[in-house]
Amino acid sequence: MNLELLADRFGDNVTLLIGGAVIGAIFGGFAQQSRFCLRAAAVEFSRGQIGGKMAIWLIVFSTAIAGTMLLTSLDMFTATEARQLASPQSLSGAALGGLLFGTGMVLARGCSSRLLVLSATGNLRALLSGLVFAVVAQASLHGFLSPVRDALAAPLTTLTIGSNDLLAMSGIPDWVASAAVVIGLLASLSLAIWRRIGIWKTIAAFAVGACIPLAWLFTSAMTSIAFEPVQLKSLSFTGPSADTLMLFLSRPGSMIDFDVGLVPGVFIGAFVAAWATGELELQGFEGGDSMRRYLAGAALMGFGGMLAGGCAVGAGVTGASIFALTAWVTLFAIWLAAATTDWVVDRKLPELRARGRGTNLGAQIQITDPHPGI
Repeated sequence: MNLELLADRFGDNVTLLIGGAVIGAIFGGFAQQSRFCLRAAAVEFSRGQIGGKMAIWLIVFSTAIAGTMLLTSLDMFTATEARQLASPQSLSGAALGGLLFGTGMVLARGCSSRLLVLSATGNLRALLSGLVFAVVAQASLHGFLSPVRDALAAPLTTLTIGSNDLLAMSGIPDWVASAAVVIGLLASLSLAIWRRIGIWKTIAAFAVGACIPLAWLFTSAMTSIAFEPVQLKSLSFTGPSADTLMLFLSRPGSMIDFDVGLVPGVFIGAFVAAWATGELELQGFEGGDSMRRYLAGAALMGFGGMLAGGCAVGAGVTGASIFALTAWVTLFAIWLAAATTDWVVDRKLPELRARGRGTNLGAQIQITDPHPGI
């Protein structure tokens, strides 16, 4: 059944909901299997251990960009119609929001998409953190935090510099950008082989990255057949998490679109993948300090993601795939803040506490990521 027949039978909104749920399920299942996580990659990189987590993130990132560029070269969708390029964006919000998001994802030990995937496997820490993330995101969008967000986003926008299209502003030819992306994809694959992450995880990482151009393609197709205007978009988890939360607090049927299908789809896909591989396991908090850390991190991600206009996936992969300048600013800020927070919170503070107790630092301080699986 093609999209036109599906839309004629169920309506445009339900078709968008189904598409979001299907693409979300693909993303969730393969993200769970690949262990895709920007936080894990950033921590690994900041500690000078360029290994499997970094390889997986690079495969996802380069696949998303390569697939998106292929679609644009074939005229299968027009990137300039996406919100990130079609309307003014906040550069100050991208920088500040990225810093807050990067700090929060290290404290919560996972970005927003990773928390959603983990919550589907029985991780109650991730579930509660994800709920806090969604509440703060909604408060930042339409609630009491929205004036603060507006004030921080206002000082510098892309109207000041005239564009948000990084390729157009830099004058880099399309063939040069395409060649760089292909080289990056091959380099990430080589790193995966070198670090022996396994063929299944490698395939899963490619599938996660492919969900970005798949979503671009789906929403682009819907813009041409829908009766009402449809926004061209791909995957993001800040706005959709807030919308999904409001779905449960609003009148039934009042909010049906791609974003509302995405979040439940990711949850279902991750749950099925974890169930099929015997990885479902209930996990709780380790104590009060742990709970405070997770919830503070989730709150920072909720506000930071909404301020930046995207999360680790929405800005860091989706926005970057169409070379939106603000998305690359956000991505750089996330990496910087994540590395700094990891160094301060997870490395220096434990070291200082150990020194204060006069304990053996070699026995107390771990150089590797203490929570590699989240």
